[in-house]
Amino acid sequence: MATIAILGLSITSSWGNGHATTYRGLVKALARRGHDVVFLERDVPWYASHRDLADPPYCRTHLYADREELDRRFSAIVREADAVIVGSYVPEGVEVGKWALARASGPVAFYDIDTPVTLAKLARGDEEYLTAELIGAYHHYLSFTGGPTLDRLRQLGSPDPVPFYCAVDPDVHHPLDVARDWRLGYLGTYSPDRQPTLERLLLAPARDLSDARFVVAGPQYPEDTAWPENVSYIWHLPPSEHGAFYCGQDFTLNITRADMRAAGWSPSVRLFEAAACGVPVISDTWDGLADFFEPGREILLAESTAEVVEFLNDIDEAGRQAIGAAARAAVLRSHTADHRAEQLEQLFSLRPAARSENTRHPEPVS
Repeated sequence: MATIAILGLSITSSWGNGHATTYRGLVKALARRGHDVVFLERDVPWYASHRDLADPPYCRTHLYADREELDRRFSAIVREADAVIVGSYVPEGVEVGKWALARASGPVAFYDIDTPVTLAKLARGDEEYLTAELIGAYHHYLSFTGGPTLDRLRQLGSPDPVPFYCAVDPDVHHPLDVARDWRLGYLGTYSPDRQPTLERLLLAPARDLSDARFVVAGPQYPEDTAWPENVSYIWHLPPSEHGAFYCGQDFTLNITRADMRAAGWSPSVRLFEAAACGVPVISDTWDGLADFFEPGREILLAESTAEVVEFLNDIDEAGRQAIGAAARAAVLRSHTADHRAEQLEQLFSLRPAARSENTRHPEPVS
């Protein structure tokens, strides 16, 4: 059994971020394989008021108020861990990363769930949570994005950039026998760069198909958003309700952030979640997508309103079920949290082991 310390954006709150779902699946898989995981999370008010998993049962979770408390209470945990992971968008991430590298005795990896966004920020001189110096200092760079982006990370000095894609927890995301209330739906936090695609691939089809029902779920949409009358809006869905939400749709829509679409090879966790539920996905297009799903058989690609309307009008129930089943099989073959946990074991040379109730672990200082 190994001890792994993770300093991440959040595992306790999924409000307005996809990190929590990703961390929960990964940590749960690591625990199932016998590892002891400690998750250290900055206590911030916007997550404190929206915690949907305050005490995850598969890891030891500790909140800290600032870097002084992080150093005072958790130095021993990081020092004695077999491996340490620092995530993207951690508050004061540069200083936290330097602190982890200085305290850890084992390898320290940077887990970038936002790689194209990170590199775009660095190109603008924005060093919110990472610097070029830190890229070279981290022992491994776990990149949300594969393809040519890995070469870019090597050019920036990373000694070991590896594709570490998001993944899905099949215990949470699987087909459910629920009423299908919506013809097409979308789950995602509002972002200005995605909104034109949402307009083109969901809101415009909803106006064309006024007898069908559509749905959008996610926080931070402007109050003046013009929703068509046949589009329902759900402000926030906790991860526990994502599966039923997807399974309540005939088709679901995947929209990719602009930076990630430009980089390619950047599947989102929402894409894998929907596919694992056996729901056929209509997605925008980007380089590398065919490495994850076979277009036309496992996923449907659209760039125009007319293409979406054609899919909704022309694909019968048998075709719908076949695409959903093929997508689910593709995810279960290669993109579950257990696949990522095994990848971490290989990267850090860790061995899976059964849990021992008598194992003693370093505890935080009071």
